[in-house]
Amino acid sequence: MSKPLLGLPFYLLKKSQFSSHFFSSEKSQRKEEENMSSPSKRREMDLMKLMMSDYKVEMINDGMQEFYVEFNGPKESPYHGGVWKIRVELPDAYPYKSPSIGFVNKIYHPNVDEMSGSVCLDVINQTWSPMFDLVNVFEVFLPQLLLYPNPSDPLNGEAAALMMRDRTAYEQRVKGSDSA
Repeated sequence: MSKPLLGLPFYLLKKSQFSSHFFSSEKSQRKEEENMSSPSKRREMDLMKLMMSDYKVEMINDGMQEFYVEFNGPKESPYHGGVWKIRVELPDAYPYKSPSIGFVNKIYHPNVDEMSGSVCLDVINQTWSPMFDLVNVFEVFLPQLLLYPNPSDPLNGEAAALMMRDRTAYEQRVKGSDSA
């Protein structure tokens, strides 16, 4: 476990404390960038960046490898207005290995397993790169998944079939399953 910042675990600090500690000067910023080669430092920085981006993050245990993130359905989609709890697990080799992402509460989607909540998302499962970070997952990858489902590669065959057969009925079913 890494050292607490300012005498507190990082997840108990206020945003202003994050800012003053990590971004107080260019010199300290450069020092942090030099230390990014360490997976534990990168994990810590990515998690703090996610928290600074106004996502509600709930730690599962004392470490920084497992946590929940509150995710809102994207505008311009049938998921708009829905709120989901996403479980994130960072492997020891993160960012060189992709995070494990899953919906905790139910979501009706062709590329999400309805029972386990696991996500079929190529960029996370197959094409992950250390250039990506946790903010990318919640601001780009998951919104894209909900905006552009891929019914030809389903984890939920029923949702995929309904989407291809009757888009209006699919969207009504999605709106009926929005979890708050």
